[in-house]
Amino acid sequence: MSGRRLDLAIAGCGDIATYTAGFARLGRGFRLVACCDPAAGRAAQFARRFRIPHVYAGIGEMLAAGTRPDALYLAVPHHLHRALALQAIAAGIPTLLEKPLAATLGDGLEIVRAAEAAGVKVGVNYQYRYDSGCYALARASQAGSLGEIHCARCNLPWHRDAAYFAGSPWHAQLATAGGGTLLTQGSHLLDVALWALGGRPTAALGATRRRAFTEVEVEDLALGIVEMAGGALVEICSSMVSRPEQGLSIEVYGSRGTALYSNRPWPHVRFRGVRATRQIPPGRGVHALQRSLAGFRAWIADETPAGPRPYLTPAQEALPVLAAVDAIYRSSRSGRREELTW
Repeated sequence: MSGRRLDLAIAGCGDIATYTAGFARLGRGFRLVACCDPAAGRAAQFARRFRIPHVYAGIGEMLAAGTRPDALYLAVPHHLHRALALQAIAAGIPTLLEKPLAATLGDGLEIVRAAEAAGVKVGVNYQYRYDSGCYALARASQAGSLGEIHCARCNLPWHRDAAYFAGSPWHAQLATAGGGTLLTQGSHLLDVALWALGGRPTAALGATRRRAFTEVEVEDLALGIVEMAGGALVEICSSMVSRPEQGLSIEVYGSRGTALYSNRPWPHVRFRGVRATRQIPPGRGVHALQRSLAGFRAWIADETPAGPRPYLTPAQEALPVLAAVDAIYRSSRSGRREELTW
């Protein structure tokens, strides 16, 4: 497959799929060959917009019709990740899941085990690993440039209005979303922080609230502290009730220096107390999502003398953040510190 455009199918024709399809058409790595969505009108409109030749109600219908893509991108409600990922794995199709890995930790573990048993590559689009500032922060932390890491702080002060839940009602239900702002939005930053610190998260404390959206089942505000095996602490605050919405931030504090990430006015990282080499994320593109998509393509198609080019978030590497979110949710219900289990 190396050196040619890969046939890509997209399951789920909502907002995030629109961005991904746009970036796929901009680059030379993929050719959009099919889209799947049970809402026939939405799928047809999506296909017209991106000049996709085949439209199906689902993956099963696509495979039965003889359309077998080189790769699949899943952008469906969280509770559907498990069933559709297992279907793609059984068909031997490399798959990129929109984050999170799954709605529940149990579902995520099943996907990872199935992919490993079948030898099928499954990645998770935690695209902030391909953000220029987040990547530089993580690589400096992993290289020891900051010294021994004591703690990290993540802040996501976003705002959502009623249209967020009205437009995608599945976001409002625990059974379909698995969680609210922490799982759907804050897990992006928590993933980067856990990746930067390395090691294994072991326990968490947390609290969640429904402050503005009291009629939904999921939280619009979450606070959590994750304990790492080496003793470091990671703090996360994720909100969809901040007004006005502000920029994202990650702070990493080490024995020698500090790294400060912000995405405004553009993604960047500043180092305090140390001089650290600013590494550049792999893949071409002006946006982290574009680079993530290119990285996934390289992982499944481009061979080097050392083997396939690595993707920054294979499915098994999305388990720590899913386990941490699960423990924060359990702690918010129990009022106690909860061990991570996976």
